[in-house]
Amino acid sequence: MLKKLLSGLFGGGEDKPEEALAAEPVAYKGYLIVSEPADEGGQFRVSGWIRKPLEGGGALEHRFERSDMVPGREACNQLMVSKAQRFIDEVGDDMFASR
Repeated sequence: MLKKLLSGLFGGGEDKPEEALAAEPVAYKGYLIVSEPADEGGQFRVSGWIRKPLEGGGALEHRFERSDMVPGREACNQLMVSKAQRFIDEVGDDMFASR
């Protein structure tokens, strides 16, 4: 018990598996939505990528960042997907146009 307490205080002991930065891609209307929540002090910011695979290889990419903060990674992934789906419905391929 003392070893476990000291390990917790000084960072030793069992290694916890590192959480993946990106969630599994979600396919939607020919696009792939990849959630990459940004950890900001216990809150997660909605962010990630919207990709459109091209015939013959390669893909178009759009960085998707929002100001929304969510207390859990899984909830953030779900919010990212729903916001990205709405964005795709509203903007479509215009998101890849040069600014």
